[in-house]
Amino acid sequence: MSKARQLADLGNVYDDGALSNRNLLINSGMQVAQRGTSSSSAGYQTVDRFRFTSSDMDQLAFTQSQDTTGPSGFTNSYKITVTTPETTTEAEEQLFMFQAIEAQNLQQLGYGTSDAKQLTLSFWVKSSVTGAYCVAFYQNDGNRLITSTYSISSANTWEYKTITIDGDTSGTINNDNGAGLELYFFLSVGPDRKTTDSTSWGTWTAAKFGYGQVADVAATSSATWQITGVQLEIGDTSTPFEHRSYGDELARCQRYYFSSDEADSLIIGFGDVTSGDSTYFTILHPTTMRTGPTITLSNESHSGFDGITVFRNYATRWAGYDVATSTGRGYFQFEYVADAEL
Repeated sequence: MSKARQLADLGNVYDDGALSNRNLLINSGMQVAQRGTSSSSAGYQTVDRFRFTSSDMDQLAFTQSQDTTGPSGFTNSYKITVTTPETTTEAEEQLFMFQAIEAQNLQQLGYGTSDAKQLTLSFWVKSSVTGAYCVAFYQNDGNRLITSTYSISSANTWEYKTITIDGDTSGTINNDNGAGLELYFFLSVGPDRKTTDSTSWGTWTAAKFGYGQVADVAATSSATWQITGVQLEIGDTSTPFEHRSYGDELARCQRYYFSSDEADSLIIGFGDVTSGDSTYFTILHPTTMRTGPTITLSNESHSGFDGITVFRNYATRWAGYDVATSTGRGYFQFEYVADAEL
């Protein structure tokens, strides 16, 4: 077969001809975990870009973690383990993991036009709880929702799943740095969150959010749920997972969150100072962040200074100052995190 024919065939396999940057998600091989590898709290705590939410659950306790197991070809996964189950999953209660995708990275979807493109989601999943699980796609700017389901057939076994959804010809995704599309994986859904069919695009309502969810991980003692190799791409066909280098994924994650502690970076300033004078400094982010981040300091240490004040935070850098409390030799040091998550 000629080289030209081979390339033409590859173009047919990959819907839009793209052999890289097919995956719209970040860190979906679960490689990067700047905040840590295990936590018993909700929110952004472990694997970067994936947030875990427990809503209104009274008894539930759990751990979320970056696990070092996965199906063939994957060395990491994201894992939820129930340590104390929810006695009864009631109205308004829900448990899910999600990733928000920046709107300006989704303009090629053509939402709101007759050319709105289909999306295909593929992933590896394993759970101790069999049954049907809901996956929801929420479009922030248009307040639009569509859901689908997958089933865990065999407990504690890695299974490969694919889901294809239609493009939204009535949708809206602004060309900005806000959340354009949010992808939700439900583990538990209260009865009032799954009463209305949402398997086609429509306006979001609470009754549609977890439609189709039957499995209840939250209500099962010692239940586990794991996922890795999550890929969201244009077209009606799933392609092989786009493995990226650790450095590439880290840089993508640092657009939304950076920890100087994780980078083994301690900021130090020292010199001769005069009491009452301010020492100003500027620190560059390792990559341009989504927006001016929230800066949180930690492990501060001072001699001759009273404490850091942050007074500027931009997408490319942030600035602070420290006021001298005595005249002579002084120093300050600290670590920090910069948070610009969606």
